[in-house]
Formats: sequence, structure tokens, C-alpha cells
Amino acid sequence: MLNVIAHGTPGALPPLLIVHGLYGSGRNWGVIARRLAEDRLVLTPDMRNHGDSPWTDVHDYPSMADDLAEVIAAHGGRADVVGHSMGGKASMVLALTRPEMVNRLIVADIAPVGYTHSQIQFIEAMRAVDLSQVERRSDAVAQLADRVEDKALQTFFTQSLDVQGQRWKLNLDTLAAEMPGILGFPEIEGCFDGPTLFLTGALSDYVRPEHRDRIRALFPRARFAKIPGAGHWLHADKPREFEASVRAFLTLIP
Repeated sequence: MLNVIAHGTPGALPPLLIVHGLYGSGRNWGVIARRLAEDRLVLTPDMRNHGDSPWTDVHDYPSMADDLAEVIAAHGGRADVVGHSMGGKASMVLALTRPEMVNRLIVADIAPVGYTHSQIQFIEAMRAVDLSQVERRSDAVAQLADRVEDKALQTFFTQSLDVQGQRWKLNLDTLAAEMPGILGFPEIEGCFDGPTLFLTGALSDYVRPEHRDRIRALFPRARFAKIPGAGHWLHADKPREFEASVRAFLTLIP
């Protein structure tokens, strides 16, 4: 079972499962999760090979969907699901293969398509950090700055650093080996006909107009919304607007 952080208590509404993206963790979503937990149970798992969840040699979307299904099964068998980036793809596979477990689906800034850009450079940057010289996170940030220009990403990556244990809480070897699959999307027949929102950052190009036919083929009830001033990390760029969009969609009358 994945490591899961729970916020709030079970109530009349179904649990809300928030699924983080590549190099993230459930802890990254703490502030938003706590605010959304006012009237329901909110679960923020660490995905496999991330955070405090088990490390495996496999990191593909069917396996990640299986992990999420196990979490939902342990909390009543049906949930609303929000997934960002890699977590959005895993959430889509979950909805497509186990539609009975997903009440409403929100996909944050990702499409059910393959991407050509690589994320391997960030693995190389983390591998290059001399952890023996790291006494505090700021030491790792300083080293990452040599390879990662974005200061926000420098800080984000070090949230997955165990300073005392001098180790990354990311299975960098498996993530590197499985990167082609992470960037891709599996061929899946069928569709999810539940309420679905594709929520994107207005400054991001991850979900493009040419993706909409594919999205609607798999998610015929898909709606689309953009958050002004937000990029791919829309929940970090505009957390209040992201929270408001999620809350509005989850309470929308079908």
C-alpha cells in the first residue's frame, strides 16, 4: 500500500484523492488538502518510488492505477480524484480501467497523450548533488543551482530530500529507466463517462487544442477550464484559484 496522508474525517461526501506529479509527494499538497478537508476526507498518497511509499523496478501507469485503486478500496471503494501531471495520467488510467471507483475526475495540466520533452535532466541534477556535503536543504539548493535554473524547482526537489539520512526519497534509478513510459500514455480501450474537468494553467502548453479530440474520445463529458497567470505547476502558482476551481467542480450539479 502507498504511504497516505489523511486530512479531515469521513463524511457524507466521498473521499477526495489528490495524486501528485513526478518528483513530488503527498506532502506537497498539504495546504490545499487541509482546506479542501473542511467537509470530507482528503487523501494525499506518495506515489510508488516517491516519498515514503515502496520502491519498485516498475513505474508504469497501469501499476500506478492499481496502487490508487488499492487506496480507494481501503477508504470505501469510491472517490473523487484530482491528479496533476504524472498523477493526472495515473488518475486517467484509473478512471478508464475502474470507472466504478471514480466519482468525479479532475486532471490538472496534462493530456492522455505522449510527450517528447524529457525530465531526465532533473534526475541527473539530483544525482550530481554531493549529499555528504549537505547539512541543510539550502546546501542542496545551492548545488542544484548549477544545473537547475528555476529557483522554484530547486526548492521543490529538495522537499524530497532526507537530509539526515543523506538520501533522496525518490527512486532515481527506476524513474530514469522508466522515463519513456512516464512521458507516454498507454493504449486503452473504452471511456470514462463520469464528470471530468481538464484544469490547465493559462501559461502552460501541456494541454493543446489538438489534444481535445483524444480527450473527448476517452472522456466524453470533459469540461475545460484555465487558471490565468498559472503555468504547469498551477496549484503552486495559484493555490487559491486552484482550490476554488476544484471545489466548484466537485459541488457542481451533474
